[in-house]
Amino acid sequence: MELNNLTMRPITGREELDLFCRLPYVLNEELADDLAKGHRRLEWMWVALRDDRLLARAAWWTRAGGDTPLLLDVLDIDDGIPDPGRVDIGVRLLRTAMAATLPSGSPRPEYSRFTSPDWREDPVTRQVVHDRMTILERTGARPFVERLRLEWRPGTPIPEPSGRLGFRPVQDAEELQTLMTLALDGTLDAHGRADLSRMPAREAAVGHYESELARYTSPRDWWRIATLPEGDPVGFVIPAHNGYNPIIAYLAVLPEHRGNRHIDDILAEGTRILAEQRVPRIRAATDLGNIPMANAFQRAGYINFEREINMTWS
Repeated sequence: MELNNLTMRPITGREELDLFCRLPYVLNEELADDLAKGHRRLEWMWVALRDDRLLARAAWWTRAGGDTPLLLDVLDIDDGIPDPGRVDIGVRLLRTAMAATLPSGSPRPEYSRFTSPDWREDPVTRQVVHDRMTILERTGARPFVERLRLEWRPGTPIPEPSGRLGFRPVQDAEELQTLMTLALDGTLDAHGRADLSRMPAREAAVGHYESELARYTSPRDWWRIATLPEGDPVGFVIPAHNGYNPIIAYLAVLPEHRGNRHIDDILAEGTRILAEQRVPRIRAATDLGNIPMANAFQRAGYINFEREINMTWS
């Protein structure tokens, strides 16, 4: 497709949300609320147009009130455009938008794409994912990790406590950060492993606590430490609400207690705490390669309703 006569720009006002949403994606229904809550800015939401036809779009997300983009989570092209023109348009838009949007010299935010669990088996969905990954790769990104997005639904049985573990509230931030540091030893989580390649475990744990867990406004008395009968910590679980859904935000078993199926009791406790709030669903995620965690969620009745593909420029 001819790349001349394209208009590439941010949307100019909320009245252009309908224009931005002409390309389908699961996040479309959240964009208006995200703008209202400060997760997005109009100048971070870019479109490529020919006349009044939307050919491609890109948008970044941040924490409420954030000053810089933290995640590129919308990248779409008109899949009706013949290949390779549609990919060329996406590359041109993304390069233009990144140059104008991202602070000079700063790391490029990670890319996230939600897709169906069977995306590799469905030819249409596979092509959609492939095209977007190709756009990212042509701007210097690389695949990082694929994650299972999971959901527990009301009515799904929650196992009764086995009696092997006790549970108590987290005493303070120091206790949780210490346990998070210990749990990073031997982690199968790709983001945790990447953090450990750049910094000490303690720094990684504190950074994750401050940037993520400490920002949840849901009650901290939901958080639980799992202990043996004599009181020694085995692991912990962080049930929370992230502003979109009730979630299992973090779950870990300490290295010396792994392989004993304690994960089942800990996950059941976190699920029970949220279910008691009469929530409509509980969301969670784990890396495709984290087999022990994925199996624990499956045993607990969590359904794999989506996959998430992450790519990075680092």
